[in-house]
Amino acid sequence: MEPQASVSLCQDDFVLKKKAIYKVLFRLLVINLVFFLVKATMERDDDGIEGLFNPTSIFYYVTAFFLFMLTWEANDWLLKKQRSKGGLDFKSSLVIIGKNMALLVPITALVYYLGLFVFRERWGIICDDTPEVEFVTDFFRATLLGLTVIFFNMFHFSMNQREELTKQMEDLKREMLASKYSSLKNQISPHFLFNSLNTLTSLMYEDRDLASDFVTRLASSYRYILDNREQDLVSLQKEMGFLDSFVFMMNVRHKNAVRIKTGIELQPAKYLIPTLSLQMLVENALKHNYYSIEKPLEISISTIGTDALSVRNNLRKRKLKEPTTQLGLKNIKKRYAYYTNKQVLVREEENLFEVIIPLLGKDVKDMNLIAIS
Repeated sequence: MEPQASVSLCQDDFVLKKKAIYKVLFRLLVINLVFFLVKATMERDDDGIEGLFNPTSIFYYVTAFFLFMLTWEANDWLLKKQRSKGGLDFKSSLVIIGKNMALLVPITALVYYLGLFVFRERWGIICDDTPEVEFVTDFFRATLLGLTVIFFNMFHFSMNQREELTKQMEDLKREMLASKYSSLKNQISPHFLFNSLNTLTSLMYEDRDLASDFVTRLASSYRYILDNREQDLVSLQKEMGFLDSFVFMMNVRHKNAVRIKTGIELQPAKYLIPTLSLQMLVENALKHNYYSIEKPLEISISTIGTDALSVRNNLRKRKLKEPTTQLGLKNIKKRYAYYTNKQVLVREEENLFEVIIPLLGKDVKDMNLIAIS
């Protein structure tokens, strides 16, 4: 391991240990504060310093420490588990509270039952009232305090989650703005323009009518880019209109070596996708695969219900001079991450490559990444 990496790992371990120590000290402070506040309200005969070390005080301090730490740690574990699923919302909050209470209530009842009925005389615990009354009082007080701990811990978690999401959104926004223009500029690259003009030059001598259609489609493609250069999302209908011109030019250029089929079984005007995302995926298929008239590249674009689009092609990998960076796919994933938690899925098999991109509703810009209670 390199020295720099080793130092970085040591620093991370130190930060984690420091946080763990602060966490334990803070919880000890809270437990002691609550215990002494509760003790101050309890009417007992033993006052003063001696009263802190008698069997009754020790019993209540130990049980308070145990129940507080159990509730807190269990709540932390449930929150971390929920976080791995996507975040905290109202429904998941109720589920976590329910699970916490399902653990806290029977254990609290058992602890005070054993202390006030089974081992009271052996441990020397003194009750101001009958054991039954003391049991009910202690049980409800401990349950209420435990519930308070749960609420405050979840509130603290929600605030941290909100701050993290705000930072995440700002980071994604900066990344998106930084890559937006370069992405749009690079997707229809000078290389593509050069090849298109070469194709057009050939057509002018072979088929003037087809050359005229080619010019119209080429102009339409660049008009689309200029009209939508400020938009990160466009309707699926607009993107398919642009793709139609792009597919026409690819068919002319590659003749029968490339076959692109579309099957959109929904109302495309109702859904949004990142600008030029379909064109980029088609370009990727052309860039990374061999194809010829005898063995054509077959690309299909189809809907998966109303949730996603599938872009798939048969796979015959081309050996590239330089390793692929997958910048196009990474760019699409980052742009989707700004608007939704739905994932861009990539599937590669022996003879098949498929990318599945989510379809976004028109209200997506007003939605949060994760619902926060």
